[in-house]
Amino acid sequence: MRLLNIFVIAALILAASFVYKIKFDSTLQAERVAKLRGELRRESNAIAVLRAEWAKLDTPRRIQGLADRHLALQRVKSAQFDKLDRLPERPPAVEPAPAKDPIGAMLAPIPDNTGSVLPRPRR
Repeated sequence: MRLLNIFVIAALILAASFVYKIKFDSTLQAERVAKLRGELRRESNAIAVLRAEWAKLDTPRRIQGLADRHLALQRVKSAQFDKLDRLPERPPAVEPAPAKDPIGAMLAPIPDNTGSVLPRPRR
């Protein structure tokens, strides 16, 4: 009977120490979560401040004032625009010649038609 009592007391001490360890770990985790929440709140506030500063710096009136002060720009004149009928025509679509290797033809680069445009023929 005495051996059983000693075994039960040892089991209770072991269980109590295990419960204490779990409680201590959970307290540490709760403190860590509270610390992370505080950091998250501070970062959210910092983001809100930065967004407000960006909104202030991004206003068109401020940018226009900076452009007027620091750039020597002139107003756009209506004479700078041309009529639509004077625009050059689109270059014709270029189709590659059929190749002996169909897969190689698919991999071949397509010529870029963004170069200079030929002058329009006179009428």
